[in-house]
Amino acid sequence: MSNRILSHEEIQHKIKRIAYQIYEANVNEEEIIIAGIEGGGLSFAKKIQSVLQQITDANITLCKVHMDKKNPLNSGVSTSIPESGYTNRSVVLVDDVLNSGTTLIYGVHHFLKVPLKQLKTAVLVNRNHKKYPVKADYKGISLSTSLLEHIIVEFKNNNDSVYLSE
Repeated sequence: MSNRILSHEEIQHKIKRIAYQIYEANVNEEEIIIAGIEGGGLSFAKKIQSVLQQITDANITLCKVHMDKKNPLNSGVSTSIPESGYTNRSVVLVDDVLNSGTTLIYGVHHFLKVPLKQLKTAVLVNRNHKKYPVKADYKGISLSTSLLEHIIVEFKNNNDSVYLSE
């Protein structure tokens, strides 16, 4: 059984709100790196990038973050741009859902290998089941769910949605 939690229109509002929050935190920056974790995080990052490009003159650089979400420790983390591309820059690490925090903590760890101006995290859905001390600085919605429930995020052409399934 699935219950829709967020409609396409609601998701668009959350993307805009998060983009404006990122802009406000980086109003004096010439470049902002939006680092999307491959999969839903990258899709969400592209949507944030699109809104940011409409509201700021800053250069909004999309960075793809590659990792095996099931085994990030052994697979390692890599990015589509070299370390020099985000050194001393403002970075926002983006994922679609924050469950245990495993994916975000390994992503954060990767970016902290070089000096940054600032590192923030953004998620569409924050589930409050953390096993690591990582938080979302920007979040679309926070849900208290059981461990048996699953969040399904679908980014489809003009029909984005978020579902809770058991």
